[in-house]
Amino acid sequence: MDMLVHQDALPPQALTHADTGAAPDAVPPARSPISPHPPQGGPGDPPVVTVRKPIGPEHDLTVAWVARSFGPGWASEVRVALDPRPVTLFVAVGSYPADPAAFAAQAGVPPDGTTTERAAQPSQAPALLGFACYDATARGMVGPIGVADAARGRGVGAALLRACLRDMHAAGYAYAVAGGVGAPGFFRRVAGAVEIPDSSPGPYAGMLRYGPD
Repeated sequence: MDMLVHQDALPPQALTHADTGAAPDAVPPARSPISPHPPQGGPGDPPVVTVRKPIGPEHDLTVAWVARSFGPGWASEVRVALDPRPVTLFVAVGSYPADPAAFAAQAGVPPDGTTTERAAQPSQAPALLGFACYDATARGMVGPIGVADAARGRGVGAALLRACLRDMHAAGYAYAVAGGVGAPGFFRRVAGAVEIPDSSPGPYAGMLRYGPD
């Protein structure tokens, strides 16, 4: 099922909260804001989350993280979104608190620190927590959106979606289409999306899929 977002009829907060794309109701508690500002956390504080576009040196890392976390199909769409200039992809990045061990626990890093994701290791480097893109499957389509398990329930997905919608609105899109929606309640709540009748399978008809040889 696809869903339609009318950009000019978005909930009032959806295109506000400058620099983050997050509406006030999506911002986590004060000690863990979605913010463009440098972290000010102390030991034991949850990470500060920033929503932004990745820069060039982060592209391969982002694609690899999405492939490991969500599969090759979404990673392929991320590659498409990273090709335009400016890119049509946003990432949610979590800064580390002063106590690296505390963040490791929150990010789901094993106790021995072993992980295939270098950015998730206890260090002063940021951690990739989620992504969202648009114009990847087709022009005017928003998504996919993915958030790491450890970062869910904190408004990260809502901030990412609103960042994409705000970017699309600024580019002149009157509508956005979320394709193959698996969580319609999320899109209704965050963006006022409505179902598009007879929209399945839509642009995904006959799509090649990964599976057994």
